Amino acid sequence: MTDPIADYLTRLRNAIQAKHRVVEVPASNLKKEITKILFEKGYILNYKFVEDGPQGTIKVALKYDPVNKVNAIKKLERISSPGMRKYTGYKDMPRVINGLGIAIISTSKGVMTNKEAAEQKIGGEVLCYVY
Repeated sequence: MTDPIADYLTRLRNAIQAKHRVVEVPASNLKKEITKILFEKGYILNYKFVEDGPQGTIKVALKYDPVNKVNAIKKLERISSPGMRKYTGYKDMPRVINGLGIAIISTSKGVMTNKEAAEQKIGGEVLCYVY
């Protein structure tokens, strides 16, 4: 596997399409930070870090609307890849769906959303868009 973040997003996407309640993903520090952001912004219901083996796993409980059975995440889009990195400064921070979605940015101060990075006036690598 050459791109673990793309694998993480694809596992979430596939679980959403299959209407699964929980999805298990191999853990890494970057994936843990992305999961925390998704939880804080209300895109997932809950998460749990399980320490089994050398790597561990992340159990993500997906969030669905109880009436329509529609998931809170409409789209997960990988922006920066290992072959084509995409960086942005704080002045050129991307706006996802005119501010309704979030861009997850890896900065020198940690992983954060595009709004938090713009407030702190730091740029970084644009990992993905979520809306």
